[in-house]
Amino acid sequence: MTIDQFSRTIYESAISTGIRDVSWIIPAVQSIHILGVAGVIGAAIVMDLRLAGVLATDETPQAVVRRHLPWMWSALALLLSTGFLLGLGEPDRVLGNMVFWIKMGLVVSAFILTVLFRYPILHPDYRIEHARMAMLVKPMAWGSLAIWAAVIFCGRWIAYTQ
Repeated sequence: MTIDQFSRTIYESAISTGIRDVSWIIPAVQSIHILGVAGVIGAAIVMDLRLAGVLATDETPQAVVRRHLPWMWSALALLLSTGFLLGLGEPDRVLGNMVFWIKMGLVVSAFILTVLFRYPILHPDYRIEHARMAMLVKPMAWGSLAIWAAVIFCGRWIAYTQ
């Protein structure tokens, strides 16, 4: 089955039709999706800028990550669930769109970077200055911010590409 055939099958399903037929569902879900973007990006900005040594330098990296990481995961769950609903409602708009797949690749990359980069920081004995790869902390923080910025740009581009 091709992507176009898969998209057409979803588009013709009862749930997809139901989502499109109720005029307020897609705008409401998009609005919630944008709130999720704000939550993920807000948490990422605070954590990454702390790890880069720019923000909240009076607090330990562990304290900042411990406080903001749960917000990031909750917002990411919201993003994925609303994104799934948007994909169900308008599969032809996203599934055949290369920018959508680039965005998904970036989200997966950011997720992996978050897990590999932030969870070690939560260990009670972790000291950023003694980490094996301490010299990579700042570049990885800036790289994480760049990936999340690219996710935002791709999300907007989806509406303008086919």
